[in-house]
Amino acid sequence: MRPHDVRSRLVRRAAKNNLFISDPLAESLSAYYELLARWNRKINLTSIENLDEAIDRLLLEPLAASRSLPASATLLMDVGSGGGSPAIPFKLAIPRLKLTMVEAKARKSAFLREAIRHLELTDTVVENARYEELLARPELHEAQHVVSLRAVRIEARVLTSLQAFVAPSGVIMLF
Repeated sequence: MRPHDVRSRLVRRAAKNNLFISDPLAESLSAYYELLARWNRKINLTSIENLDEAIDRLLLEPLAASRSLPASATLLMDVGSGGGSPAIPFKLAIPRLKLTMVEAKARKSAFLREAIRHLELTDTVVENARYEELLARPELHEAQHVVSLRAVRIEARVLTSLQAFVAPSGVIMLF
C-alpha cells in the first residue's frame, strides 16, 4: 500500500472517531506505520494484518488515550514497547514528552532505534532490557509521570512492580 493511501485512510478513520489529526501529525503517523509494516515483514512486531484494524489499534487508540494524559506530564515510560505503540504515537502527538521505551528483545529494540532516527524523535531513548532490570536503577524510581503498557493479560505482581517507576501524581495506562 502506498504512503498516501495509509495517510488518507488514517485521516478518514480519525474523523469517523471524532479525532482531529493535523497534516504534520498525519504525515508522521503514516511514516511510522510504513516503517512498522516494512520491518514487520522481517521480524514480528505486530500480529495485526488488517490495515484498518492496525490504524485503529496502533495509531488512533493511543491518540485518543493521549487526551487523558495529565497536562503536566512530560516523562513517559513505555514497557514492552515492541513495535512502538502506544509510545511512538504518544510522542508524535505530544512532542514535549521525554520518552523511554523499554524492550527486552534486541531486534525489536533495533526497530525502535530506527524509528527514532527515521522520525527524528528527540528526547527519546530505548532501554534494551526487561523492566525488572530497571528496578535496580534508583534514578528511575518514582520518576515517570506516565507508564504505559500494552499487554493481553496483566498480573497484579507486574502492576505492583511498575508502580515503582510512577511519580506520586503519575498514572499507569494499560492498553
